[in-house]
Amino acid sequence: MDDDDLPRVRGDAASQLAQESLDTYSQFELTARIELLEAEIARIRAHSKRAASDRAAAEALFSPRETD
Repeated sequence: MDDDDLPRVRGDAASQLAQESLDTYSQFELTARIELLEAEIARIRAHSKRAASDRAAAEALFSPRETD
């Protein structure tokens, strides 16, 4: 069985971060964490756009064509 056939683990790092207490962080550390998370969100959005574009191209390539 390939690894691609296995279900993906959903207990990812973002879920773990959301459960972490922020009480011990300084204002500086919180600002740095926000900047890091915003950069990660931008990276994910860019990847999502590329994936949507790739899917649209594949659908256009493999969709049945109308003939006259």
